[in-house]
Amino acid sequence: MITWRIVLFPFQWIYALILKFRHFLFDKGILKSHTFPVPVIGVGNLNFGGSGKTPMIEYLINLLSKYHVAVLSRGYGRKTSGFIIANQYSTANDIGDEPLLFYKKYKNKITVAVDENRVRGIKNLLQTNDKTQVILLDDSFQHRYVKPGINILLTTLHKLYVNDHLFPVGSLRDLKSAAKNADIIMVTKTDIVLSPIIKKDVLIKLKPLDHQKVYFSYYKYKKFIPAPEIEITPIKKNKPTVIILFTGIANPWPLKTYLKRQCSELVFVRFKDHHKYSLKDIDKIIGLYEEHFSMNKIIVTTEKDIMRLLSSPYYNRFDKKPLYYIPVKNKVHKEFEESFNKQILDYVGKNKRNS
Repeated sequence: MITWRIVLFPFQWIYALILKFRHFLFDKGILKSHTFPVPVIGVGNLNFGGSGKTPMIEYLINLLSKYHVAVLSRGYGRKTSGFIIANQYSTANDIGDEPLLFYKKYKNKITVAVDENRVRGIKNLLQTNDKTQVILLDDSFQHRYVKPGINILLTTLHKLYVNDHLFPVGSLRDLKSAAKNADIIMVTKTDIVLSPIIKKDVLIKLKPLDHQKVYFSYYKYKKFIPAPEIEITPIKKNKPTVIILFTGIANPWPLKTYLKRQCSELVFVRFKDHHKYSLKDIDKIIGLYEEHFSMNKIIVTTEKDIMRLLSSPYYNRFDKKPLYYIPVKNKVHKEFEESFNKQILDYVGKNKRNS
């Protein structure tokens, strides 16, 4: 029996040829990669999302807290274009959900900007803010017009890029061979306790090059936080009986698995990554909440989803409902934490621009 994947292989080969030609142009210097007089750290992946870029950027922001950090993103899903620096009036429609999240959480500590042209974006950042000491490039692995001083490639434990296929057969948006451009490979979303057997198996599969360091990290979920800018019905008990979970992120399964352990019944509604919520979507979520008879029930979503909901004209439909979001923190395993932190801090310390 011919599967749908076999039918898609010719399209995969065409895509692979296009990517190989593009990488050839950069490798030969026909297309130019730019460097800058300031430490630039790139964070990205080879697949179409869900590897943990946002928590990794937040980890780096906190690690580099003594420096003036700027985060530059493309601003996926925004309705604007060009270079924009986030400000108190910015919405997800202006700059995208992830940059808005960075701005709201760290607005007094960092600069957040968006530009689909990363070279132009960095130049504008350096011209408009001479205090910038280090730039974090969000989702930058495929953007070879900029050559970061450190390139961090993220790959999830349960879907390593070496086991995946190129789009449209699989979820890879770039060639597996592009991993050679990484200085660090961070294996994300592992279990809290990292098995030595799993670690050894991953290293065998990844086959890191001599210049590459491989580290392992996991997610730590925090307490439920009431959604902002609306009146929230408080949680009646520390542990709800029913959780209505809805997400518009690429990989919701770690969160779903975690929340299953926090309640008696989990109702899950999944939307596509960066989904913009319509009136119908919100009414569906509220309807699921109302049809459950438990007195101890809440609605839960992610921080990124809240950023998009804040821009929705229908957000106030959640008023007087128990809508909460759950922050997630990236944690590097203890046996790797000191080495990873040192590699980042040494690079920035040796290359930072004086301000």
